[in-house]
Amino acid sequence: MSHVQKGDKVNVHYHGRLTDGTTFDSSEGREPLSFIAGQGQVIKGFDDAVLTMIPGDKKTVSIPVAEAYGHRNDDMVMEYPASDFPEDMNPEVGMELQMGDDQGNVFPVVIVEINGDMVTLDANHPLAGQDLIFDLELVSIG
Repeated sequence: MSHVQKGDKVNVHYHGRLTDGTTFDSSEGREPLSFIAGQGQVIKGFDDAVLTMIPGDKKTVSIPVAEAYGHRNDDMVMEYPASDFPEDMNPEVGMELQMGDDQGNVFPVVIVEINGDMVTLDANHPLAGQDLIFDLELVSIG
């Protein structure tokens, strides 16, 4: 049986959790995750972990922050006046929004604080700054 090599399409079942055991994502009850190995379509630690696996292999991997979603970046936390939001919107902490930049890129942000007439938005990935643990099962190659 052949093992996963860069450029192979792989199908992987996974269970992702934080170091405290909290599950943040799982393919349980869904189709396995499909991606091209070694192409950067998933976080580096996940990508690296599937290389050399053969169908049916199972493993648990610890992925450090640098090979996951990176460290939190304080420059990605911004304050905006509540008056900049649409009149029909009632901003609330935890609300997820889409924001655009001058180059036309759109990215997700979360309202993390409302202080008077100022709203604080965080554009960091929700898992930034976290070490991650994945239970992986290689379902198939191709």
